[in-house]
Amino acid sequence: ILHYHLSIGLLQKNDSADFIIIDNLQDFNILSTFIKGQCVFSSKDNSCDDMLADIKTALLPNNFHTSPISETDIEIKAQSTKIKVIKAKDKELYTQSFVCQAKIENNNVVSDTENDVLKMVVCSRYTTAKPSIAFIQGFNLKKGALASSIAHDSHNIIALGTTDHLIVKAINQIIESKGGICVVDDSQTEILALPCGGLISDKPIDDVAGKYELLNNFAKQLGCTFNAPFMTMAFMSLLVIPELKLSDKGLFDVNSFTFTNLFIQ
Repeated sequence: ILHYHLSIGLLQKNDSADFIIIDNLQDFNILSTFIKGQCVFSSKDNSCDDMLADIKTALLPNNFHTSPISETDIEIKAQSTKIKVIKAKDKELYTQSFVCQAKIENNNVVSDTENDVLKMVVCSRYTTAKPSIAFIQGFNLKKGALASSIAHDSHNIIALGTTDHLIVKAINQIIESKGGICVVDDSQTEILALPCGGLISDKPIDDVAGKYELLNNFAKQLGCTFNAPFMTMAFMSLLVIPELKLSDKGLFDVNSFTFTNLFIQ
């Protein structure tokens, strides 16, 4: 409180009367809350809660300044027949790196669902810029695409999927909503909008939890075998956890702490 200069009383002389009343120090159930000497919350007989203060609509700060992308923006011309691939594991943030044969169509490297090597894209949310491309194994999607604006630490847009068309569809849905978590296939689009900083919803917790569960189940219906696919995907752009990660600036080898080429010559 002192360090951040918050205007909250510390129960000292001349301080604002900001405090709570609890039932006991073991259960710590809050009976009432006072702000600037006024009771703003009261729990009667621990059975009903009354909010006595006026609830004001808060601003939703956000920094989303990027334009929709097209399929040509995420095309990657084959520079060789072998590529470096990120290997992700369920419930782990650590990734491995391996080399595999690229699937090439019309001289472009594309997702290879038979070998679970999916195209992954990181797109800046702060400015319109060319997306970065990599390939990842582990998610096991057989169709569809996932996208999210929760992507540590910079929280750009991260997406992966089985076709360029669906990856772009998911990314553009995130851009249109100025943040969120999204799952798409050819016939269905589901999104949990996160309008506050691209990270937080302004909806009630039950609504958010229900939508997140729907998205999680949708991803699994598309073939994903991860327990928490969006959590795993969120860390695939975090450049401080080995071995191979993807940022908006390119593919990054964490072991050597340098950017690296996708292709093996």
